[in-house]
Amino acid sequence: MAQYSKDFLQALEVGRPPNIVKLFPHSKALIVSGKVIDRAMIAKGRAIAMAANGRNAFVIRGVLRAAQRANAAVIIEIAKSEGGTKAYCAVNYWNIALLVDAFCNEYGITVPVAIHADHYGIKNEKDIASAKVEIPSMFDAGITSIAIDASHMPDDRNLLANIELNPFVPKWAGLETEVGEIKGKEGLSTVEEALFLIRGLNAHSIFPDWIALNNGTTHGIEESDAGIQVGLTAEIHKALEPYKVSGAQHGTSGNSSERLRAIANQTHTTKANVATALQMISWGVEVNDYGNAILDSNKNLKKVPGAGVSEEVWAEMVEYAKSKEWKTGDFKKLNLPFENRLLALPSDVRERMVKAVEDFAYNMMVNVFNGKDTAPLGIEAILRAKSYDLGPKATRIEDPAEWTPEKIVERAKTLHTDKGPKGNFDD
Repeated sequence: MAQYSKDFLQALEVGRPPNIVKLFPHSKALIVSGKVIDRAMIAKGRAIAMAANGRNAFVIRGVLRAAQRANAAVIIEIAKSEGGTKAYCAVNYWNIALLVDAFCNEYGITVPVAIHADHYGIKNEKDIASAKVEIPSMFDAGITSIAIDASHMPDDRNLLANIELNPFVPKWAGLETEVGEIKGKEGLSTVEEALFLIRGLNAHSIFPDWIALNNGTTHGIEESDAGIQVGLTAEIHKALEPYKVSGAQHGTSGNSSERLRAIANQTHTTKANVATALQMISWGVEVNDYGNAILDSNKNLKKVPGAGVSEEVWAEMVEYAKSKEWKTGDFKKLNLPFENRLLALPSDVRERMVKAVEDFAYNMMVNVFNGKDTAPLGIEAILRAKSYDLGPKATRIEDPAEWTPEKIVERAKTLHTDKGPKGNFDD
């Protein structure tokens, strides 16, 4: 039986956003705005919240248990490619809050949890039109934080898309924006480019909680450890200090614990996405300290005997991938066709899948991200505000007259940026 403190019960009363109260009127899950998580990390200092991509139910369960064990505020998220209308996961934008709420109540979770729609990608005008319908539907379903990612488009269109879509995001919600597609050492973000985006948003009274950069990292299974450029990240964050925007670190797989600790210690990062490593660990695939799946001499994933899914089911998964001619980087697409198969496994197998995720996530939260004991700080932020809406960190300091659509287009022509090669860099 969960023990609920007076502060937790007060935060539960005032800290849950209206969509969450409507969906789960009798819940004891403290599902909150992403702003709460950001403020908790800022309050501790040099701390980063794990933003775990819940590609399957086992990852969500394991991360929630790790957060409770670490007494850490946490983000559970899903990206558009993972959980949008053309998703490769059974977990999606419209059911992730249902799962999180159910698991929080089942386990008696008492830490603040935000539900983040990550990488809500905008690549063209058609995407903007559909976003005006989809974004409200996602918040109706329990999303409490969103990343508007129009970074695939030119800088002026990125900024203008963010401005156009902002009315569809509740003011109380966590907000992330992005500059520079995530693609490793190609097309790195610049101070100039980041300032253009954040200054333009500020002029329109839009104050993002986070900005994601292409700072030298990638998504998925990596074969190199070139990784995050800490110096570049620190330089951009320093330039953005007047606008009080925190950093969101994408693609942590492929980066050592030492480099991730440097990001926590030397930058203003308060959110770090962890996706591929958690998925692989839930299945029983061997990973190294970098979060990379370890490949055998034939470039195949190495399954740890007696860990993760049963050997029989793993053989089915490998055979299915082979029939589709998928490479190791495509194994993420196994989530959708195999979710129910995995849920049907014996209880001891399901428990070891969850426990492996829990142990990995706990170590990362406590020993890498410095997130231990940030849950009370999130609760304090809610009680101080006496509301689910913590308001913006920043105020408007830019002149709106200098950031009209016409002037935005003209300003963008003077930027020196390198988008790098085209490709699929969604999650």
